[in-house]
Amino acid sequence: MKLIVKWLLSAAALLLVAYIYSGVVVSSFTSALIAAAVLGALNTVLRPVLVLLTLPVTLVTLGLFLFVINALMFWAAASLIGGLQVTGFFAALVGSLIYSVLQLAIDAFLERLFSQ
Repeated sequence: MKLIVKWLLSAAALLLVAYIYSGVVVSSFTSALIAAAVLGALNTVLRPVLVLLTLPVTLVTLGLFLFVINALMFWAAASLIGGLQVTGFFAALVGSLIYSVLQLAIDAFLERLFSQ
């Protein structure tokens, strides 16, 4: 149940990112659902490998390179899905930052909801 609620809230967060920032466009809620699933899969499978491979750069930049990795994941998801469009790397960076903040809020909400 928690996974389905998180998936739905993540899709709503993508729609909110598109509403807040004009560099990200989501065509429909169905596209947002698919994009949320793809983003989750990319962040689960590919992101740890990229973090490990870029560890020296991440250490030199004091962790700021992780923002670049998040933007690349966001941009990759947009290139895989027709209903999610990102206008460029800077738009992917801003969109991924907004999406990350919303994901933190979703995680905190779900923790409070399902801990009782």
